[in-house]
Amino acid sequence: MNSSGLTFGIYPLSVAGTPFGLATGPEDNYKKIQLALIDLKGETKKLLPRNYLIYTKEWEEKMLSNADRFLDAGLIGDLTIGCGDWTNKQESDIQLNNWLDFIRKVINRYGSHLDSLQITNEPNLSFMEGSKPYILQALVEGVINAKKEVRERNLPIKIGFGSVPESPAAVPHFWENLAKAGNKTFIDSVDFVGHNFYVDVFEDQPLDLNEITASVEHTLRDLREKNLTAAGIPPSVPIKVAENGWPTGNNPVANIERTYERQSEVLETVIRTIYNLRQELNISHYELFGLRDADSSKEDLFHQYGIMREDYSPKPAYETFKKLIQELGV
Repeated sequence: MNSSGLTFGIYPLSVAGTPFGLATGPEDNYKKIQLALIDLKGETKKLLPRNYLIYTKEWEEKMLSNADRFLDAGLIGDLTIGCGDWTNKQESDIQLNNWLDFIRKVINRYGSHLDSLQITNEPNLSFMEGSKPYILQALVEGVINAKKEVRERNLPIKIGFGSVPESPAAVPHFWENLAKAGNKTFIDSVDFVGHNFYVDVFEDQPLDLNEITASVEHTLRDLREKNLTAAGIPPSVPIKVAENGWPTGNNPVANIERTYERQSEVLETVIRTIYNLRQELNISHYELFGLRDADSSKEDLFHQYGIMREDYSPKPAYETFKKLIQELGV
C-alpha cells in the first residue's frame, strides 16, 4: 500500500468537455504552461502532465498529430486514450483490430516519455463511452494488448483504465459485467484504476467542508470496497484520482456563485482527505483538472475549471496547490 506521498498530476490545457459540447477560449500558450508546471512542482517534486487522445478511425491522424504536439511541448506523462465518438449514435462498432493497432502505435511512438497509459476515460458513464455496446470488449482487450506491448518493449509504463462513481448517469452493473468480460490475463494486466469525480460541483445546494470530506471518502470507499471487489480487482492495484477539480463561475443549474477563495478551500479539503486515505485505500495519484480556464470571461463553471485564469494569472488555488505538492507530494 502507498505509505509515501501522492504523485501529483494536472491537465495542462484549456479545452474542457461539457454536457453541451466543448468549452473553449484563447489558444494555449505552451511556454506559459511549461513555466507554471516548473513553478508548481519546484525543484524536488513530481508533477505529471495528464492529456487525452480520443480514438476513432476517422480521428486517428489528428490524434497522433495532437500527441506529437504534446510531446514537443513536454506535456506527455500520463496519457488517456478515450474510445469512440459518443456523439455519433450510429457508431456501433469500434473495429477492434484498428483500436488495438492505435494503442500499439501510441506506445511505440511515445512510450519512452510515458509514465502511464489509461485505456478508456469514463467507460461506465452512460452518455459517454458507456453508451457504446463495444466498450467492455474495447477496455479489456485494450488493457491486455497495451500491457503485452509494454512488456515486450521492456517499458516501465503503468497500464490501467478509467471509471466514474456510480450514479443515475452511470452504466448499471458495469463492474459485475466487467468481471464477466475480463479474465486472469486482464486482471494481471491492470496496474491502476483511474477514477474521475467532482465533489460539490453539480449539486443543487453547496456542501460545507465537512460534507465535502465525507463525500470524497464515500466515493473512494465505494470504488475500493464495492466496485473493484465486484470486478475481481485486488486491493494491491492502486487507485488514481485521475480527474478532480472545483471550477469557479456560476453553476448554470442552481445559479450558485463560486468564488476564487472557495475554490482554494475546497481543493485543499479534497486533496488532504485523499492524502489521509491513501494508505488504507491504496491511492497513488491525485491529478487536477485543470491548470487554466478555457475562458475566464464566461461566467458558467465549465469555462472556469482552472487554478489560473485564461491569461495564466494565478487564482488563490494556484498557490494552495503548489503548497500541497511541496507538502504531500513525492
